[in-house]
Amino acid sequence: MKQYSVLLADEQPLARLALRQLLNQSGHYQIVAEVGNEEEMIASLRVNKPDLVVLDYSQSESFRPSSIAKVKIVSPKTQILVISADTRKDNIAQVLELGVTSFLTKTCGLNEILEAAQATLKGNKFFCSRVIDFLLEKSLAKETEVNCAPTPLSAREIEIVQLSAKGLIAKEIADTLNLSTHTVYTHRKNIMKKLQISSSSELVLYAVSKGLVQNEI
Repeated sequence: MKQYSVLLADEQPLARLALRQLLNQSGHYQIVAEVGNEEEMIASLRVNKPDLVVLDYSQSESFRPSSIAKVKIVSPKTQILVISADTRKDNIAQVLELGVTSFLTKTCGLNEILEAAQATLKGNKFFCSRVIDFLLEKSLAKETEVNCAPTPLSAREIEIVQLSAKGLIAKEIADTLNLSTHTVYTHRKNIMKKLQISSSSELVLYAVSKGLVQNEI
């Protein structure tokens, strides 16, 4: 069984302990270091070059958003999973622009953390629902300022609408498009938001009305 090397970067010992126990239990991860401040993190990155850093940047005495940029410089191949209590939108926007792969809040469940770690190591983005809502809000607000016309779906979103309309469940769509199941759920949530619909049946009707699938009923 392949094990991935992980660096835990959080100034709170209890937070590091909880993450260490959770990741160790899965059997997929080796904790190569635990650090409580940016200086220790950089020193460890230089030595260990871990596959994954789990970081809480919102600890002004120890870590800051700029810590993320330093991870990218010191160990470019290391993926970054942020798990933070920060809910300030301006900070989240800044952190996402710095290139973190995934972002969870500290209210997320244990299974969600494990799913995020797996997705992040594959280079797939994984965001908790609060961050997804913020991204949608920001995106839709920007599009409204530029163009008041209905929001078009991306090519990937159209593929997911087509497969959903054919009756495929999220896992089947994920297998077909070589995506994670979580990514499919994220796309579906974005689609529902853009189209202002709330059910699978409405999604099928949309697909038929736009000619994305043949109406075989």
